[in-house]
Amino acid sequence: MNLLASLKTNIGWPAVIGVAVAYYGTLVFYRLFLHPLSRFPGPKLAAISRWYEAYYDVVLGGQYTVKIAELHKKYGSPHELHVIDPPFFEKLYRSDGRWDKYSWTYDAFGAKMSTIFGSDHYAHKARRRALAPFFSKANIIARQDLLQKNIKKLSQRITSFEGTTFNLGAAISAFARDNANELIVGKDYNELSLEDFGLGLSLASQGAGVFWHTRDTLAAAISPSPDDKIKSTLIYSIAHSDLPPAEKTFDRIFEEVATVTGAGFETISNTLRLILYHVYSSNEILQRLREEINAASTTVTAPLTLKELEQLPYLTAVLMEGLRLSPGVGSRAARITDQDLFYEHWRIPAGTPVGMATILMHTDENLYPDPMCFNPDRWIDNTAKRSTTTFAPFSRGTRICLGMHLAWAEMYLLLASLVQGFDFKIKDATASDFAFEKDNFGIGTKAACNLIAYVMIHEA
Repeated sequence: MNLLASLKTNIGWPAVIGVAVAYYGTLVFYRLFLHPLSRFPGPKLAAISRWYEAYYDVVLGGQYTVKIAELHKKYGSPHELHVIDPPFFEKLYRSDGRWDKYSWTYDAFGAKMSTIFGSDHYAHKARRRALAPFFSKANIIARQDLLQKNIKKLSQRITSFEGTTFNLGAAISAFARDNANELIVGKDYNELSLEDFGLGLSLASQGAGVFWHTRDTLAAAISPSPDDKIKSTLIYSIAHSDLPPAEKTFDRIFEEVATVTGAGFETISNTLRLILYHVYSSNEILQRLREEINAASTTVTAPLTLKELEQLPYLTAVLMEGLRLSPGVGSRAARITDQDLFYEHWRIPAGTPVGMATILMHTDENLYPDPMCFNPDRWIDNTAKRSTTTFAPFSRGTRICLGMHLAWAEMYLLLASLVQGFDFKIKDATASDFAFEKDNFGIGTKAACNLIAYVMIHEA
């Protein structure tokens, strides 16, 4: 207030306003005509201010990614560039070189010290190295008994609804949360046993639970004789990694645990809900899946292992089609490199945030004819070729999703079990309810956590 009063007394408001107008006028001129990105085509309002993005994401509710698709029919963006061109994806999301995340986007999550949302390339590399063994395919295979335990719990709950309707979508979310929580913090919240499958739990209450169990598990992990259950947690892996002491503080580990568990909750749940809707809305897809799985089963009682399920081409095609329409992230995942990038005849200056939204590539009609149609057959005989070029549900490069092996395991094991055990009649839903509608960082849909189904036990 003293400064304002002084300015008013000694300079006068007209002068203050004049300075402000001159400053912002100069800034606008710089961004429109002198900025290194000014030669790139794009809406002038987006070049002038980030409020352009805020309007579409805050006022209109997660619509900026949708708007980007429209803008690409004309042009591009200011402090940041977005590209829709599949061949460029491999150049932008690759494993060699330095690739920072765009801090302006990721700092909003309030977890700068986490592997997922931390911006710095080298800090991420060190943190990821400590987490990689835990999320390796070998470790997930070794822990598939935990997934099977929760599949059995889920099946028992579904059986209790025989002849009635229930929220299968909420049950899928509870399944994913129970898996993530027990694997990462060693705590079985048993949300599969809750009446509403934990659908009424607030994010705050879930966060509080993670906070307290992270504290308790960390204390046990650094004790002289932790038990085997504690040793199997992610917290133990971090506490006994070669990271420096500053990376092993409670605050840092809590951010790590909170973001990793959060990433394991709704991302895979969205994909499974979409897959289950389409499988049980198409008798042809359902029967082909059953025939393939039944033919591979060697005994009536023992479920197929993850390794066995991975060999089934039609099951794999169904899962890939689900991931195509519901990848883990709906946002544009901007990257920054310390080297100039080149796109066609454009030189993109070093330090420029550049992003690509996977969902836009996955629904490009030039790559996937009739892109919104759920068609597993598009992957048959083309799986290897497509998956290395235009399919990136877990992103690519140095920041590829840590939990992708867990996600694949959950999808293979759960879908095979449900298809063999149950007949569902989906109620009051259409395909558009599970399609990408808005950017919630993840995939925002009309259905949210809901998939209402009438339950019948499948008689083999």
